[in-house]
Amino acid sequence: MMSSDTAAARDAAGGASARLLKLFEAHRLTPTQRRIAHCLVRKAAEAPFLSSVEVAELAGVSQPSVTRFAVALGFDGYPALRRHLREVAPAPAEREAAAYNEYQQAVHAEIENLRHLAELLADPEPVARAGALLAGSRPLPVLGLRAAGAQARGFAYFAAKVHPDVRLLDEGGSMLADRIDGAVRAGATALLCFALPRHPREVVDTLAYARQAGLTVVTVADSAFAPVAAHSDLLLPAAVGTGLAFDTACAPMLLGRVLLESICDALPDAQSRLEAFDTQATTRALFAE
Repeated sequence: MMSSDTAAARDAAGGASARLLKLFEAHRLTPTQRRIAHCLVRKAAEAPFLSSVEVAELAGVSQPSVTRFAVALGFDGYPALRRHLREVAPAPAEREAAAYNEYQQAVHAEIENLRHLAELLADPEPVARAGALLAGSRPLPVLGLRAAGAQARGFAYFAAKVHPDVRLLDEGGSMLADRIDGAVRAGATALLCFALPRHPREVVDTLAYARQAGLTVVTVADSAFAPVAAHSDLLLPAAVGTGLAFDTACAPMLLGRVLLESICDALPDAQSRLEAFDTQATTRALFAE
């Protein structure tokens, strides 16, 4: 059982991540600087005690890039940024991770991602705004390629039960632009994108095309600093787990379900559609219950 001290430390770390995210989002950052910011958000508890060299190694950038990042945020240099981080992030707590095997560590990392998501959802306004935008788009294109395809398909499956016209875009190629054009001609006003690492260049290009076509782009991504951020009107971050050979995406999946709830709230006939489906499913003996 988790001790109260450990639970409190993890809650504090989630709050620190959210505060760092707000600090970094307030500035226009280069792709390299976004990589550094993403690294610091993920390492919020340890960040105040890392040297610029250590941050550079973790983020895969040069040490001067870390210094320029601090200056871009308005600090005299990295030492000043680190002093600020010590004010907004907790000291690293004694954790029980050493007693966990690699599979348990992966699970606990996902728990931390969910805690961070809960912290971000303390302000429900972005999700409510996204739900209204998506509910009002007829049709509603849902984009997700490669690793994000499963998230897009799952969302589209459930959204189709309450939304009258959901169009899944989970296959790349030259037809993507055609399908976006077709959705716009049919009356679409918004597009939902699931974007997870590694981010396909095709997704970035498709979002740029969708915005040029007049669509409002709502994106669920692993970070507010993901490559798709520049082409998203509203980006909702949900971190992925990186402790296993392949990334885990519990938080993005849950955020997708939260978005579905928001869409249902914005659709006056959502409940009647769900009840109609349940009646039909019973008539057809669709489920083995």
